[in-house]
Amino acid sequence: MSNEIVHVAIAILYQNNKFLMQLRDNIPSIRYPGYWALFGGHIEPGETPDVAVKREILEEIGYTLPPFVEFGCYLDETVVRHVFHAPLLVEMNELVLNEGWDMGLLTPEDIRQGKCYSKNANEVRPLGEMHQRIMLDFIEKNR
Repeated sequence: MSNEIVHVAIAILYQNNKFLMQLRDNIPSIRYPGYWALFGGHIEPGETPDVAVKREILEEIGYTLPPFVEFGCYLDETVVRHVFHAPLLVEMNELVLNEGWDMGLLTPEDIRQGKCYSKNANEVRPLGEMHQRIMLDFIEKNR
């Protein structure tokens, strides 16, 4: 396994005081398997974070990001997360889940509790710890 730091670009997408999150596939070899997390992914070589987040959101849910804003950068020992935010301007039925187990609009209460029910999983699933932290910071800064 590589010790190289991975850079990812992720997006906080919000609509009516709810936040779009992805239930990640329940595959043990991926980070946060079966956890709720933000949409986004790896930044390709030569790609900037803002270009990467637009590409990843389009690939994962078929959504073309409207104008968006950088929220911050979160890092741990292996990943640097470049976080952006933008409104979700379409209805859920207009999105196509191309990656992940499920997606849903989570309430601030779901995020504070650190868990949310998934229809596809047919159970309550946890939020990824770092993703919960990012969302709690965002909610606090945008009260």
